[in-house]
Amino acid sequence: MIEARGLVKTFGGTRAVDGVSLDVGAGEIFGFIGPNGAGKTTTLRILATLLEPDAGEASVAGRSVRDDPEAVRRAIGYMPDEFGVYPGLRVDEYLDFFAAAYRLPRARRRAVVEDVLKLTDLEGIREKRVEALSRGMRQRLGLGKCLVHDPAVLLLDEPASGLDPRARIEIRELLRELARMGKTILLSSHILTELSDLCTRVGIIEKGRLLASGTPEEILRGLAASRTLRVRVAERLPEAAELLRGVSGVTHVEERDGEAIVLFDGEERDIHRLLRPLVERELPVVAVVPESRDLERIFLRVTKGELA
Repeated sequence: MIEARGLVKTFGGTRAVDGVSLDVGAGEIFGFIGPNGAGKTTTLRILATLLEPDAGEASVAGRSVRDDPEAVRRAIGYMPDEFGVYPGLRVDEYLDFFAAAYRLPRARRRAVVEDVLKLTDLEGIREKRVEALSRGMRQRLGLGKCLVHDPAVLLLDEPASGLDPRARIEIRELLRELARMGKTILLSSHILTELSDLCTRVGIIEKGRLLASGTPEEILRGLAASRTLRVRVAERLPEAAELLRGVSGVTHVEERDGEAIVLFDGEERDIHRLLRPLVERELPVVAVVPESRDLERIFLRVTKGELA
């Protein structure tokens, strides 16, 4: 549903996007991760046809962002990191305004607005003025505005930014529901915990370059990263450490704080091989704790903390 090949965008002497290529399949929730200034917003604006790339090609729903921008705009719902509301409008009037902007017939708009209010859980505040909404409700309304023309693809720039924990959870659940409805979602964020249990795949961008893309496990395999394990025994730690050093795939063992810290090149299913020599010697193994392989650790391993 989204394809990009070698996207480049330069502002003055700064290359904000430097050869970005990515693919997002139908029904995916793809997380675009990077620090502020990394190139996430510029890439999303190119895909939303708001910026023309200096080089490279991109298509959304099979339509070129260069050659057929009008068709791309009909296929997407774009939510920028900051969006305005129109003072004096009620919530339902705001949604009706955007439905009219998308040229939905008047007879159909009422039903569409009702459906979007229900989906975004805004029915109870439909008559409230938009300028009086909380940040979380404004984010819901901004997402609702993206849905009035029933787009196949959603491009969301920092949709959880500035929200309190409850509002973040609610937005996350709403995005899951939209994915279940068949929407393809590309969302950017610098808050890794927001993406770790939401996205099917992620792309890590820094200084305008896409450094890695895939599931967290695929990215780790691409890094050929060793797995770190903490092996705890009730006694005879030096003997346990020596036995672990002899296991195939173990590259380093260190005794620290009553545990053996083991670097192991095998997969998770191979961990049982570590324990076999310890069990055969009847060493009292208390615990084997894998190092967390969450998105934050992957991000820190891939990036260098550079901005464009």
